[in-house]
Amino acid sequence: MRFIILVKATKDSEKGVMPSEKLLAEMGGYHEELAKYSKGQRSFVDGPFAETKELVAGYTIINVKSRDEAIQWTRRFPNPAVDGGEAEIEVRPYYELDDFGDSPEIERFRKLEAERKK
Repeated sequence: MRFIILVKATKDSEKGVMPSEKLLAEMGGYHEELAKYSKGQRSFVDGPFAETKELVAGYTIINVKSRDEAIQWTRRFPNPAVDGGEAEIEVRPYYELDDFGDSPEIERFRKLEAERKK
């Protein structure tokens, strides 16, 4: 099962305040540990992202066995607030085409994706 961990924007992140080296190191360690767990699998998404009422400052996609495991990993995520204050982190299911089974419409989406990658 895949889940996405969303880091919500704060006033500081929207002002462009950059995280401290300590926070960057903690996030790096967290993602290195995830990389060991995921055996190095990576994905890349090129923005920009659609406008939202609640801005997203960052995200991490994880592949785990259950929602409980996703919650455990989310609880370990370093506090992304630049000032060490309150931050909101959310975890949601993340679906891919293979999660929907086979159908003519899903095959249509697969073809569109293949064309996009060309």
